[in-house]
Formats: sequence, C-alpha cells, structure tokens
Amino acid sequence: MIALTEPARSAIRKAIQGAGQQVAGLRLMVQSGGCAGLKYGMALELEAQPDDAVVAFGDVTVLIDPDSGAHLTGATVDFVDGLEGAGFVFDNPNAKAACGCGKSFC
Repeated sequence: MIALTEPARSAIRKAIQGAGQQVAGLRLMVQSGGCAGLKYGMALELEAQPDDAVVAFGDVTVLIDPDSGAHLTGATVDFVDGLEGAGFVFDNPNAKAACGCGKSFC
C-alpha cells in the first residue's frame, strides 16, 4: 500500500513516544483543500477505526482510512531535515500535479 523510509519511521516513532499516552498509530490522510485541491494530513490516533487499513512497519503503525487509501496507494513517505526546515515529504505516483509547498496535490 505505502512505503515509509527509515527517517520517516524514526520521526513517527519519536512522535508516538512523545505523545504521553498509548496511541494506536499515526493516521495518514488525504483531505480536501490546499492549493491544488487535496492535501496530506497526519495525526496520532488513540484507536484504529473498524475500516482502517492498519500497516505495521516494525514498531511503527500507520492507519489509513479507505478514502485516503485510494489516493495513497504506492506512495512513499520520507522525512527530511534540511536548511529549509524539517518535515514529511510524500512521493505519490497518484498525484497528477502538486503545488510548490509540497503539501497539496491533485
């Protein structure tokens, strides 16, 4: 379904450890909005929903709802830390176009 690079796994692991409570995993989602029509979202979730795809990468769990899954199939999520800042980057073969911010696509 999706792939996570080791830097992405490490960043997610740190976020989960810093949550201060038990979480089911990190939700990856696609929502309406952004410059190009769709945008990526992420949130720590306390529990998975019954229709979620639950994808385990060792000790890191990612939750994806069915609607978002259709947009994320084949995507690779990376975490970069550079001069322009740090953050998650999506390489998504389903995106027809992306905006300059890298957070929005269509």
